[in-house]
Amino acid sequence: MELQGRIKLIGETQTFGTNGFRKREVVVTTEEQYPQHIMVEFVQDKTDLLDSYQVGQQVKISINLRGREWTNPQGEVKYFNSIQGWRIEALQQDTSNGDIPPVPPMDAFEPAGDLNEDDHDDLPF
Repeated sequence: MELQGRIKLIGETQTFGTNGFRKREVVVTTEEQYPQHIMVEFVQDKTDLLDSYQVGQQVKISINLRGREWTNPQGEVKYFNSIQGWRIEALQQDTSNGDIPPVPPMDAFEPAGDLNEDDHDDLPF
């Protein structure tokens, strides 16, 4: 799955436990009729992927949905979901032009002034 939007927040890398589990969170705001602020976790070696990104940048994040079951000390079963990112890439700021090259301004063209009136009909038919 993929998520697109603008980076709202990039958290610091956090380390947990004696095994050195690392986690880093990023919040992305979607650009739709009702924008959503989606928190995505990057874990272990993937935390370094966020180093080259900044708040305000448009990105596309490849994600996996994760779920787990936990039983509390009272015996109640609870369920937790998380969104885990595994790839992030920057989107270009101006994609509206597509593959159309830029057009020079009108004053870059000179009018043709040396046309001979007899040369106007040079078509062979």
